[in-house]
Amino acid sequence: MADSSRPVEPVETTPPPARTALVTGASRGIGREVALGLARAGLDVALVARDAGRLAEVAREVRDLGRSALELPADVTDTAAVGAAVHAAEASRSDGGLGSVDLLVNNAGRIDAEVPLWEADPDEWWSVLETNVRGPFLLARHVVPGMLARGGGRVVDLASGASTHEMVASSAYNASKTALLRLGAGLHAAGHARGLRVFELSPGTVATEMTAGMPMHAERTEWTPVERTVDMVVAIASGDLDACSGWYLRVTHDTPASLRALVATAEGRRGMARHLRVLPAAAGDPLGPDLTGR
Repeated sequence: MADSSRPVEPVETTPPPARTALVTGASRGIGREVALGLARAGLDVALVARDAGRLAEVAREVRDLGRSALELPADVTDTAAVGAAVHAAEASRSDGGLGSVDLLVNNAGRIDAEVPLWEADPDEWWSVLETNVRGPFLLARHVVPGMLARGGGRVVDLASGASTHEMVASSAYNASKTALLRLGAGLHAAGHARGLRVFELSPGTVATEMTAGMPMHAERTEWTPVERTVDMVVAIASGDLDACSGWYLRVTHDTPASLRALVATAEGRRGMARHLRVLPAAAGDPLGPDLTGR
């Protein structure tokens, strides 16, 4: 007879390939291209952005590809608006929704002026944090419960190289993208056993309206093709990169194929592979094991 006194270990679930997606910042730039790429891959897409006119144009393009598109004009920092948008996206097909959100792509983002912290405008600084951190938090807060109820799902946060190093300017952007990396890793840790997969994806430097207005890129002639980000998100949607859940990914160096190969060599370091960490000061730093071993 089985020993009924022994605790039952939870069975880890694996989500099926995504059939539906919700993309924020979908009216232009990277968000638009990701939404269209997912549609080409066979997904139906809920589109979230503040610009209703541009959102309608992207929705028409998605429908021209033979997929369903749901236009959801909303500010990602508005709790009620985000809740209403997710509710509409998850509504049944007969009620005009997609029936589920299997993949969440947190793409909406802002950057602050390229000045040191002591010259930053406080209102602009906090507004960037609201968009880049509060926005992804609210979306995940509303989307993830439905994913878990259905056996899992996938979340992609558009991270940045600024997630991994200090910047002398644009301190709000630097702080917000670093915070996003930590939020994503925590979400992975909390939800992985229940089928949640989370990815922090840096798109490199893509030519968009936002980067066009940044002085640091005024003389730039080489840009990261947006197609690399689209290919990565499509691979994530399929479940092909689930072993990289919790990782920081950067399309300037990573491809779906290279990541699959990397997973095979990272088995002994899975707890800290591509995660945000504080480095020891030296080899003999007494904090070393705690800093790198968690």
